[in-house]
Amino acid sequence: MPKHYRPPGKKKEGNAAKYITRTKAIHYLQINLSTFRRLCILKGVFPREPKKKVEGNHKTYYHMKDILFLAHDPLLEKFRDIRSYDKKVKKALAKKNKDLAQRLLTRKPSYTLDRLIKERYPTFIDALRDLDDCLTMVHLFAALPAVDSEHIEVKRIHNCRRLSHEWQAYISRTHKLRKTFISVKGIYYQAEVDGQKITWLTPHALQQVLTDDVDFKVMLTFLEFYETLLAFVNFKLYHSINVKYPPILDPQLEALAADLYALSRYVDAGSRATKLKPEQEEIKGSGTEESDLRLAQLQHQLRANEPGALMHLVEEAAREEEEEEEDKDTRECRSLFKDLKFFLGREVPRESLLFIIPAFGGTVSWDGDGSPFSESDESITHQIVDRPTQKHLFLSREYIQPQWVYDCVNAQIILPTEGYLVGSLPPPHLSPFVDNEAEGYMPEYAETIKRLQAAVGKQLLPMPGTDKPDVDDPHNLLAEGIIDRTQASEAAEKKRKMLTLQKQFHDELSMELQGVTYSMLSNKRAKSSPDETEVLEEPGPDPNQLVEDDRDMSNVMMSRGKRKLYEAMQIGKGKKRANVSLLKERKKKAERDAGKAGAR
Repeated sequence: MPKHYRPPGKKKEGNAAKYITRTKAIHYLQINLSTFRRLCILKGVFPREPKKKVEGNHKTYYHMKDILFLAHDPLLEKFRDIRSYDKKVKKALAKKNKDLAQRLLTRKPSYTLDRLIKERYPTFIDALRDLDDCLTMVHLFAALPAVDSEHIEVKRIHNCRRLSHEWQAYISRTHKLRKTFISVKGIYYQAEVDGQKITWLTPHALQQVLTDDVDFKVMLTFLEFYETLLAFVNFKLYHSINVKYPPILDPQLEALAADLYALSRYVDAGSRATKLKPEQEEIKGSGTEESDLRLAQLQHQLRANEPGALMHLVEEAAREEEEEEEDKDTRECRSLFKDLKFFLGREVPRESLLFIIPAFGGTVSWDGDGSPFSESDESITHQIVDRPTQKHLFLSREYIQPQWVYDCVNAQIILPTEGYLVGSLPPPHLSPFVDNEAEGYMPEYAETIKRLQAAVGKQLLPMPGTDKPDVDDPHNLLAEGIIDRTQASEAAEKKRKMLTLQKQFHDELSMELQGVTYSMLSNKRAKSSPDETEVLEEPGPDPNQLVEDDRDMSNVMMSRGKRKLYEAMQIGKGKKRANVSLLKERKKKAERDAGKAGAR
């Protein structure tokens, strides 16, 4: 640090002392802009918005404490060493001194982010809460092609694919998956781990095209931190189920690109490996399957093809741990596809279905090498296809579209397959992340699913177009066989008296709103004179007008900030009502068009 350099913010007060612009921060740390961005991403330092921007609104401001936090980090010195090392290598190559350049390449400075992970996430729950963007980024790069011009290396892609498969294997093994939704962007998943809901997005299994308007240097810096974070999380999760980490793959399954299937084999072999004798652990070679599993580690370069199945995570791995599960949702998810056997066609999203079906207790195979059973297996109950015609059909199984699996997962019940048969138009794919009751609009198929859920849970729901039923209705209790006829008649008499009292109360309340006093009402009941009857029949103030006047008075009494907030809330409610009306109009129009088409 030069002696003549004075740190910014000295002998200043207020925002000028608390905040610093990005340019001054770079000069203070004596690094370039790319290194400053990289250091801020890794340390979790982001720009701030001071109340008063002393140097103009076009500047980017940072808190002075954050800059001092960066200045004392050991990672800053590592970046300076790397920059100096790059200059030496460039100088040696410019002088055509290949020997010196070769020696320098063997002594390149390196660093790890383990300390930063422990610093930013003191507890494991903190890491789980910040895992949404991490999983989305890792799954994105696992599907990208390797491009040297953007510094996207093959080794980086393989590492992301390995980490994503390890995460999926754990979620499928422990039945932590809760929701899934197919959208234009990709496939959304939501899992619940240690009470934390984790949502991530995976791209579709299509050829990805890299655009020029994306700064991959910044994304790769985020990915560098996220890879380390996900490795720590996977390590903790695997050890929580008594499985060694990192996993080991079966080399034969690895050669067939059945990565997830090989990973599931490791979960089984990992629990048995601790029981091997020391002399058995020293065996090397390819003579036995156990030795192959021990020698073939997952850090090897993996094939970037579609993964294999995960069903062995459910069928064979640590049954005693599953029986000790206390989570009700986990038990329900584990038994959703129980005793169901699926076979996947070549045209369906194989990787997604191989992850979802075992997570809910199903057994699955696919059309390809390394599959556990073939298409001709007579025990298959459902075959998932996405073609209008099939070469040969088996009468003992149902041929359904892939959407049926996703809808069953979101509904947590086995839906009827009539609407998902091959060649038919499937029902609308509803998002499980939308609260229909809060939005004020319930799609027709959502009502159908709700009634099916109630039928499975033996609950009483109203018929379509009717109000909610009265569960305590004596007629309903008599029909259910809960009470006899005598008890039903007594309960009906009590209910009739209760309804009479409620009606009287509501009549008195409406008269009070119309300006009728209690004394006038008493005189009317005592004398029942015609003159007082006319007084009672005189129209009073409109109740709606009273409510509106009360609302206007409340608005006048509000402060300016609360009034603006209330107006914004009313605007939001108005937009929601307009959206609901638009959806209803679209539904009516679709029904009219369908009726006209049927008439033709």
